[in-house]
Amino acid sequence: MPLVRISLRDNITAAMQRAIADGVHEALVSQIGIPRDDRFQIIEPRPADAFVYAPQYLGIEHRDVVFVQIALVGGRSAELKQALYRAIADELAAVGVRREDVVITLVENSKEDWSIGNGEAQLLDVELLERHGALPAPH
Repeated sequence: MPLVRISLRDNITAAMQRAIADGVHEALVSQIGIPRDDRFQIIEPRPADAFVYAPQYLGIEHRDVVFVQIALVGGRSAELKQALYRAIADELAAVGVRREDVVITLVENSKEDWSIGNGEAQLLDVELLERHGALPAPH
């Protein structure tokens, strides 16, 4: 169950914000096996002056950065993570975001670090996950 936080400039239309969110989710589904209905996202439009970033870092020219932070249960390989990064950049490029402006961070934690509601740690309940077809895909 990833929790995705997308921070972007507030001059981006609601339709474009949704397209960006859809692209991030599609990459999570296609690359690391997140169930399609396992979608929790926060879109944070901010004024331009709320963004501070290097206009050029490691040879990458940044103009209008879209920050994508994904909290998820850890344990995936470096190869899977790199495939995810590429897929997110591809998905966002397809809706008009420059690949150079897609900055992604993963924040990994453990199953016991999640409560989906009711003050319970649902990811620790294998029977519940099986019943709902929500067992994590193999890494």
